[in-house]
Amino acid sequence: MGIKAFFLAIDRNGERYLTLPLYTLVVITIFMEVFRRFFLSYSSIWSEEVARYAFIYITWIGAAAAIKERAHIRIDVILPLLPNKWKTIVFIFGDIITLILACIALYWSMEPVLNSIHFGSVTHGLRISHAWFLAAVPLGFTMIIWRLLQSIKRDLSDLKAGRPVFEGNKLFD
Repeated sequence: MGIKAFFLAIDRNGERYLTLPLYTLVVITIFMEVFRRFFLSYSSIWSEEVARYAFIYITWIGAAAAIKERAHIRIDVILPLLPNKWKTIVFIFGDIITLILACIALYWSMEPVLNSIHFGSVTHGLRISHAWFLAAVPLGFTMIIWRLLQSIKRDLSDLKAGRPVFEGNKLFD
């Protein structure tokens, strides 16, 4: 596998590569904790934290995946009535607004991470730096920004070539 093929695979399935091990971790941790509580009458403080923080990472990574697939919920009553050119412009406009908001959110989401590093806060059960878990938010927004930039580039290319805009995968058809 060449370097180009490697990066293409990451671009195609990066969110899956990140969420699958985290989701597996959540399932195993919860299953193990339920077994321990009901059959061994013993529970640990760290398992709830592991599951919670892994789920937070899954959520933010999933938000980036939804941007990539245009799978976020939207009201598109007017979009089907528009010609392809205007539909593409509306999608680009929406992506630009989302990009601006994501950049602002990325900036502000860094403050809690930096404060956690500065003050050395640790989690209650795992006793590791809280910054590792707070970093899920800036990581998620970074991935969202990357996917938005890709989306805008794709839409501009489609607009220039006169191709139909990628409308995303619909949940209910």
